[in-house]
Amino acid sequence: MHQLFRLVLGQKDLSRAGDLFSLDDSEIEDSLTEALEQIKIISSSSDYQTNNNDQAVVEICITRITTAIRGTESIEKHAKALVALWDSCLEHNLRPSGKDADTPHAKIASDITSCILQNYNRPPVMALAIPTAVKFLHRGNKELCRNMSNYLSLAAITQADFLADHTEAIVKSILQGNAMLLRVLPAVYEKQPQPINRHLTELLAMMSQLEQPEQYHLLQLLHVAAKRNQPEMVQKCIPFLTGHLKDSTHNDVILNILTEIAGYEPVTLNSFLPMLKEIGERFPYLIGQMARIYGAVGHVDEERARSCLMYLVSQLANMEHSFHHILLLEIKSITDAFPSILGPQSRDIFRMSNSFTTIAKLLTHQLDNAKARSGRRKTSTEMESPKKLEEIKLAAAENVDHEKLQVKLQTFEDKRNAESNTPGSVRRYSLGQVSKEERKDIRFNRSKSLALHAALSKGGSSDDGEDVENGDRPARISLSEIDLLSQENDESPFKTDTDRSQLENSSASHPSIIHIKSENLPETVKENFQGGPPGTAASPVEYEDQFYLHLKENLSKVKAYAMEIGRKIPVPDQCTIEGALRSCVAKLFFTCSLKGRYCLYSKSSFILFSQEPQPWIQIMFLFQQSLFPEPLSIQSHSVQFLRALWEKTQAGGAQSFETAIMESTFPHQKDLDQVQLHLEEVRFFDVFGFSEEAGAWQCFMCNNPEKAAVVNQDGQPLIEGKLKEKQVRWKFIKRWKTRYFTLAGNQLLFQKGKSKDDPDDCPIELSKVQSVKVVAKKRRDRSLPRAFEIFTDNKSYVFKAKDEKNAEEWLQCINVAVAQAKERESREVTTYL
Repeated sequence: MHQLFRLVLGQKDLSRAGDLFSLDDSEIEDSLTEALEQIKIISSSSDYQTNNNDQAVVEICITRITTAIRGTESIEKHAKALVALWDSCLEHNLRPSGKDADTPHAKIASDITSCILQNYNRPPVMALAIPTAVKFLHRGNKELCRNMSNYLSLAAITQADFLADHTEAIVKSILQGNAMLLRVLPAVYEKQPQPINRHLTELLAMMSQLEQPEQYHLLQLLHVAAKRNQPEMVQKCIPFLTGHLKDSTHNDVILNILTEIAGYEPVTLNSFLPMLKEIGERFPYLIGQMARIYGAVGHVDEERARSCLMYLVSQLANMEHSFHHILLLEIKSITDAFPSILGPQSRDIFRMSNSFTTIAKLLTHQLDNAKARSGRRKTSTEMESPKKLEEIKLAAAENVDHEKLQVKLQTFEDKRNAESNTPGSVRRYSLGQVSKEERKDIRFNRSKSLALHAALSKGGSSDDGEDVENGDRPARISLSEIDLLSQENDESPFKTDTDRSQLENSSASHPSIIHIKSENLPETVKENFQGGPPGTAASPVEYEDQFYLHLKENLSKVKAYAMEIGRKIPVPDQCTIEGALRSCVAKLFFTCSLKGRYCLYSKSSFILFSQEPQPWIQIMFLFQQSLFPEPLSIQSHSVQFLRALWEKTQAGGAQSFETAIMESTFPHQKDLDQVQLHLEEVRFFDVFGFSEEAGAWQCFMCNNPEKAAVVNQDGQPLIEGKLKEKQVRWKFIKRWKTRYFTLAGNQLLFQKGKSKDDPDDCPIELSKVQSVKVVAKKRRDRSLPRAFEIFTDNKSYVFKAKDEKNAEEWLQCINVAVAQAKERESREVTTYL
């Protein structure tokens, strides 16, 4: 042992203790183990707790020793002596004697804990330290218990095996209120599940008392446990999980657990399907996980298959494009398992249209027919022979209907091709182009699906011309459907419902905003668009309603305002009000007006959820009015739709739509600022921009056609460079690792090191990305942060750029590439089906 250490510790000379810091670390490194052993002897003496001189000498020497260990990185060499001194503290009182007054041995333990915590990732040290660290959990010192919990949590990251033998003690500490250790349980469950399973009910009962991060760790434990396929655990956790599904903070994690369980115990979830359906209606973004659960339950037997198919098909017609692939795969999986449900023509149904709404209608029709046939098979045996005859007739009738539908489809295609060079009867305007010359070449997107939709809508009637029943008619008529009808008005009129049931439908659709020449429309369409039955329609002037008069006085202001605001805020193509009255949200759909070759939104939409629906409804109304040369009346078709949306957001007796417009024709500036801020937060302007040349909002690709070749060229990077990635999961460690990233094709590739030539790591599939969000430095810091987060279906990544400008470039490129990947996936789904 070094001479100075021998003097200070041997004679307990406090006056010379400070001289230890004048020595170089390398001079005393060989003496540290002997010094620790001498300190253990001193601290174990009977009068140590009352001898202030001895306590001061020990504290100074321990500080010098831990400093030298850190400087020489010799923790492994001296770990045995260090842990022995640490363990000796357990033989003495560690409970604080007063407020912030640690006992002498608690101070020694705290200093050694800091040294060991700094070297948490060294396995030889962990093997010695963990058994002692667990003992400190139950010694009544909260500060030491918290420090030990931090150490054990870090140890679980690198060497969970060392903690397995101490699982019982860890669980007991958690049940006594040390919730920080919940993060350890998922790591040790694979090695020691029995102690955790024994106390699982007690752990679940703690959920309401936990903070949000601790709740997440408890759910992570259930996820790990669910993968082990233990029936006892499943029975305990399913009621608990379904009971917390309404919590929007964790419902996606909970559904991942239920999806795991559905893979091997689907029957256990059958009784919870109605609750899952309700959750899916409240949180539409969870429909992907819902589909997998319904798909698993649908494989149990044919009865459940039919029930689950009805739900999946209904969602196919309502959900955005990102979920169509999952829904179609689950539907196809069930119908392949039980081919008798749809019959041999099931694959033809998937191929008949690119429109998911149309496919859903055809599937629903087929399921209804199959259900009817199944019901007839359950009748008495005496009717068996006549029944078979009826089934043969029914099948023949269905084949005839299908052939007629194909004839109508071909007729429409031939007619469209023949008239492609003639001016249409509909003028299609984009924002800011009301006064421009009308387009002479009308192009239809997804013409086959539109034709099929039109045939189903008008041709759902029988061959003798009778209309179908009200229940088979479309729920709403959109302006694009009127556009289609104006080109085939010489064949048959399109009849729409204008009764209360249609007006209560909470959706408004305005694809590509169309101005209609009413003189070229069929009479029935003109009557319905005016909002009255045949023979009773009156002009707006004859109504002389206050709404019409108000718009007449302000028509020029409305048009000027719509032109100006339209360059700053886009107008949705479609709006749906979802949720209850007090928590209703507007689901807004935006598409590109050009739909070029590489368009990001030719078959899909950018979807925005807004908790302030009324300013959006007001903006849609003003823009709709700007397209018409005359003021709209309260009875006009488009106003009635917007009015129905408005009423969905208002309590009974509240201000009506027309009153609100007359009192405040234009939205308040603060509402417009909030709308624009929301668009910025969801990164709308990364993928859309207003084109002055076209006078309309177009996607990034259509606005920048010169960049389309780069984005669509496989292997050609859109952007590349260095980013810092956050590596660890715990809040008390903030470590960033620099990597080289390349955004190319459908993947975000990154190397394991800083160089482009380093080996690749697992890439991020852009089609799996759910959202990309910025990470604020502070809540009050409004400057653009450098960090951003990418969320996939099962993981999140946090990256940091070198500066704010570089972060903006990465954010825009990633958002564009994600939209392109999802658009490509949507096209592939509709192609192979």
